[in-house]
Amino acid sequence: MTLSIWRFAHLALAVISSIFLLALSITGVILAVDAIDEKRPAYRAAGFDTITVVQVIPLLREVYPDIIEVSVDHNQFVTIDAMDGEGNRVNAYINPLTGEVLGDLRPKSQFIQWTIALHRSLFLKETGRVIVGVVSFLLLLITVSGMALIIKRQQGVRRFLAKIKRDSFNQYFHAASGRLLLVPVFVIALTGTHLFLVRVNIIAIQETKPVRYVLAEDMPSRSINEFSIFKKTLLSDVERIEFPFVEDDPEEFYVLKLKDRALSVHQLSGEVVEETVHPYASVLEKLSLDIHTGRTNAIWAAVLGLASANILFFIYTGFVITFRRTRTRIKNRFTAETAEIILLVGTENGSTLFIADQIHRQLLADGKRAYLTEMNRYAHYPNAQQLLIFTSTHGLGAAPASATEFERLVRSTEQRHPISFSVVGFGSRAYPDFCGYAALVDEMLTAQPWASRYLDLHTVNDRSTEEFVRWARAWSEKSSIALSSAPTYYNAKTIGQKTMRVVSRTRVSTDNQTFSVLFRPAAGVRFKSGDLLAVYPESDHRERLYSIGRHGGMIQLTVKLHPAGLGSNYLYRLEVGQKILARIAPNPLFHFPRKTPAVVMIANGTGIAPFLGMVMENRKKIPIRLYAGFRNSNALTERYQRFAMEQIANKNLTDFRVAYSREGHRCYVMDLIRNDAEQLSALLKKGSVIMICGSLAMQRDVEIVIEEICLMKNMHPLSHYKARGQLLTDCY
Repeated sequence: MTLSIWRFAHLALAVISSIFLLALSITGVILAVDAIDEKRPAYRAAGFDTITVVQVIPLLREVYPDIIEVSVDHNQFVTIDAMDGEGNRVNAYINPLTGEVLGDLRPKSQFIQWTIALHRSLFLKETGRVIVGVVSFLLLLITVSGMALIIKRQQGVRRFLAKIKRDSFNQYFHAASGRLLLVPVFVIALTGTHLFLVRVNIIAIQETKPVRYVLAEDMPSRSINEFSIFKKTLLSDVERIEFPFVEDDPEEFYVLKLKDRALSVHQLSGEVVEETVHPYASVLEKLSLDIHTGRTNAIWAAVLGLASANILFFIYTGFVITFRRTRTRIKNRFTAETAEIILLVGTENGSTLFIADQIHRQLLADGKRAYLTEMNRYAHYPNAQQLLIFTSTHGLGAAPASATEFERLVRSTEQRHPISFSVVGFGSRAYPDFCGYAALVDEMLTAQPWASRYLDLHTVNDRSTEEFVRWARAWSEKSSIALSSAPTYYNAKTIGQKTMRVVSRTRVSTDNQTFSVLFRPAAGVRFKSGDLLAVYPESDHRERLYSIGRHGGMIQLTVKLHPAGLGSNYLYRLEVGQKILARIAPNPLFHFPRKTPAVVMIANGTGIAPFLGMVMENRKKIPIRLYAGFRNSNALTERYQRFAMEQIANKNLTDFRVAYSREGHRCYVMDLIRNDAEQLSALLKKGSVIMICGSLAMQRDVEIVIEEICLMKNMHPLSHYKARGQLLTDCY
C-alpha cells in the first residue's frame, strides 16, 4: 500500500470519527480517574492471593449466623450480604479472615453513572452502542494506519524506536506520543471493538450445559474444613459464593461462581454436585472488560487515562498538521504562463513551503515575475527562465505529500525552450536516505533535453537556515538578484517584535540621498553589529531588513532613500521620539570574527553601516582595514572620514580608504583592492578575514579581483579561503 493511501486512510478515518472520539476520550479519562479513585481506601486483605475458601467460610459462619453470599469484586475487595447476631443486615466490605466490617459499599455517583452511560451508548441506547462500537473499530484502523505511517516515516520497522526528527511541535508530538502510547490506544480500540461485537451478538456466546455428577447415596458428612474443593480454591479466583438457604438440607448447595466456571457443592459432604464451565467467549469478554476499563489495576487505569487524554491531543495535532499541509498560503501576482522564475515546492508539513515563500516574496519585491506552486502542479511554462525546486524527502527516499505526481508530470510535460534549474533538498542526516528524493529530482531534470543545471544540488540538514543561506548566497551571486543572507529570515518562528524609539534621524540633500536613523531598543533586546533589523511599513505587513551597527547600545541604520521605496520612505518619515515595532534578525554568519590576525572590510553605499559599529566595538584592537566606495564626496562621507580619524587615533581602526566613482579620480573599491594586492594576499595567508557588505554587483566585482590576487600571489583560488571561513558577506 502506498504512503498516500495510508495517509488518506488515516485522515479519512480520523475525520469521520473525530466528534465521537472526542466524547469517548473525555469520558474515558473521567472513568479512568474513577477506576483509580474507587481503590481508595484499600479494603484488600493482606496476603489475599494466598487465602483459600476453606479459610474464609468456617470463620464467617461463626461471625454471621445467616449469610446470603460473599462476593469478591474486581478490586479484590470482599463484600458480604448477611445478618449479624442481632438480626441486623450487613452489606459491607469485610476482612475475609476476621469478618470485621471495613467500610460501607459505595454506590457510583450520579455523575459517574451519567458518564458511563455516555461512554457506552451516547444516551442513544442500542443505536448509541452501535455508534460507539463502530468508532472503536475506526480507532483500531486509525491506530494501524498510524503505525504504518510511523514505520514509513522512520524508514523501516528496525528504526521504529529511533529518534524522531523534530519538524514542528505538532508533527513531533503527534508522532512521538503516538509511538509511545501506541499499545494502550490499540488495546482500548481492540477491547472496545470486541465488547461491541459481543453485545450485538456478532460474536455469539453459546451457553454451555451443566454437568451433573452422580453422587453415592451413602456419602459421609464432613466438616467444612475438610471440603477438598474449598481447600484448593483460592479466594482470588472467586467472584461470588452463594450460601445454602437452609442449613443441613441436602438439597441446598454452596454455589461457587469462579472466573471460568460455576460449581455447586454439597453442603454436607463437600462433593461437587454440578459444574458449568463458562464458554471461552464469555471468559474473553470479562477479560476485555477488565482491560478496557482498567478496573483491576490502578497503574493500568492510569495508563488508559493518559492514552484517552492523548487521543484528544492526537485529534488536535492531527488536524493542525492537516490544516497546515492543505491550507493554501501562496499568493501569486503572476501566472504560470507569464512568470520568468518558477518556484516548485515539495513539502510534507509546510516548513519547506515557508522557506520557498520567503524566497518568492523577495523575488516579487525585487520586481521579478515569479510564480510559486506545488510540485504536483507542474505544468508547461512558456516564459520561464529559471526553475527553483525546494523539496523535502519522506520515508525511504520517497516524495513528500505535495510532490507525489511530479515525476509523472515531468515525463509527460515537455518544455519547449531551455530552462535552467536549481534543486534544494531538505532532510535529516539521521536517516540513510538523506535528501534522497531531492537527488532523484536533480538527476531526473538533468536528463531532460530542455533543462540545464544552474547550481549543483544543495542539501540542508534538519532545516538548518545557516545551510540554506549558503544556497541563497550562491544563487544571489550568480543571478545578481538580492536574497536575504540572514538565517533567521527563513525561520518559521521568529523573535517577537519589540518597541524601538527613534533617537535621531539625519536628512537627505541634493547631493546625498542617504540618511541615518538611530533607535533605542526596548530593555533586554540583544544584538550585534552585522545583525539585521526587520521593520514593517505601515501599509505593508512584509518585513524590510536593514543591516545594523551597534552605536553605544543603540541601533544605527544607514538607508538610501528611494522615491518609490516603501521601507526607506517609511523610515525617513519617522520623527525623533516616535516608537515603532521591529525585531532583531540575528545574522551570526556576519558577526565580527573573534579570533583572527586582522580584518579587511569592504563596503559600498549603505553597506558601511555594520562596519561602523564593529570598528567602535573593536576592544581587542584587532587590525582593521576599511575600504568604502561612494558615488560622491558629501557631508555624509566627510562624517565617515572624521569617524575614521577618531577610530584610528583610538587604535580601533588601522586604515581607511575611500573611492569615489563620479568625481575626482573616479575609482571603485576594486581599484583600491587591486592597488593593495600584496597586503591583501599576505593577510589571507596569515588567516585574516575579509568581510563584504553592500550591493551584490559590488560583491561579484570584488570577488573577481580577489580571485585574481589569490591565484597570482598565493596560488590558491578564492574558494580555498571561503571554505576556511575567511570570506564573510552580507550583500543585497
